[in-house]
Amino acid sequence: MTSAPKDNEEHPRPANKRGTARLAAVQALYQMDIGGSGLLETTAEYEAFRLGQEIDGVQYREADPQWFRAILAGVVENQKLIDPIIRKSLTEDWPLSRLDSTLRAILRAGTFELLKKLDVPVPVIITEYLDIARAFYTESDDEEPRLVNAVLDRIAREHRAPRKRSTAS
Repeated sequence: MTSAPKDNEEHPRPANKRGTARLAAVQALYQMDIGGSGLLETTAEYEAFRLGQEIDGVQYREADPQWFRAILAGVVENQKLIDPIIRKSLTEDWPLSRLDSTLRAILRAGTFELLKKLDVPVPVIITEYLDIARAFYTESDDEEPRLVNAVLDRIAREHRAPRKRSTAS
């Protein structure tokens, strides 16, 4: 993934620094998955040459570097926890291995935030990763963004649902 996703004209929304960090983290996770590069190498490359930089005539927006690092490191450190949760939230005919690398990166980053960034509201996380999916899959029939929405919603309901209070006095 050497280029930035196209702007989605139907859903224009200015990117904030965390949103840009999320996009960069998805791109970096994709790069790590496809190219086999390591966490430190990929983080250093993105911080030095991509976040807020101009690449091939495209000006990348400024990103929150701490948020970028937290997502990237968090996904790598928690992948043995994250992947089974995603697998459980997919239908039987869509195993994790069947998803393309971009979808896996989006779902892993979104799942990490749902599990570990408890101060961020669920709708914010799902909307941000849904927007990323829409940006990458602009030519599709919207199947991938719907999948991202459904999977992250299932994960949120299971792992971020409000706890029931005890009614016993």
